[in-house]
Amino acid sequence: MIVETSTHPQFVSNTYLLADGDGGPAFFVDAGGPVEPLVEAAERLGLAPSHVLLTHHHFDHVSETAKLRERWPGLRVLISPREHELLQATGVEVGELWEIEAGERLPLGRLEVQALATPGHTSGMLSFLVSEHAGAPDGGSGSPVPGAVFTGDTLFKDSVGGVRAPGHSTYGDLRESIMGTLMQLPQATVIYPGHADTTTVADEWESNPFIRVWRGLDPEGTERCTAMDRPATLVLRAPDYDGGTKAWVRWEDGSDDIVPGSQVSTP
Repeated sequence: MIVETSTHPQFVSNTYLLADGDGGPAFFVDAGGPVEPLVEAAERLGLAPSHVLLTHHHFDHVSETAKLRERWPGLRVLISPREHELLQATGVEVGELWEIEAGERLPLGRLEVQALATPGHTSGMLSFLVSEHAGAPDGGSGSPVPGAVFTGDTLFKDSVGGVRAPGHSTYGDLRESIMGTLMQLPQATVIYPGHADTTTVADEWESNPFIRVWRGLDPEGTERCTAMDRPATLVLRAPDYDGGTKAWVRWEDGSDDIVPGSQVSTP
């Protein structure tokens, strides 16, 4: 499986180009740009991209969709129904959209993509699990072997998505998306997040600070704080992908949130 990556210098958001081999079927995951390096890679490898799969509607993941369509007018751009609604409300022009539901599978050459519901950061967020048919001894297609998952803004290396972004759902959704869906994938599965560095399920299971607390390996914090101008308890503050921090806070009513660390102060 070929994976080419382009990272936006300001947003640190990733756009991915995938293919099953030189000259084979290809597709993009997200389109936050810059897309020019991926267009060049596709031409160099003789690829003919057919789809753009959007994890969610935020600008830093969709802003250069139109540029990809200028190069390949036949591209089908897929997004979840809820994110379709949210994207339309932003007014960002990406052209015609098709919808893909959680659980749907999309065969692309030897690759198979399955859409996974991973809400939290946004209510219709999808992660895309990409499996490869290794090939059976008799020449058949074989069974798909999970190889990679593209997690959008649900899970990052050593961090997690916040639940205060436009179109967000809840802390409970985010935790279930990570612990009940992504962490249930094979340990060797490579995680390609929507921002910053690649990781694996095994690495996040052992080292991600949020997951370690959810597993009961590390204790919850109890320090009082002010978060977004409200009194709260700071359960965890950890480094984020952009050089800042991400904070898990518990409000006085007992509910939880994941918020930017910059919005949290302690005595």
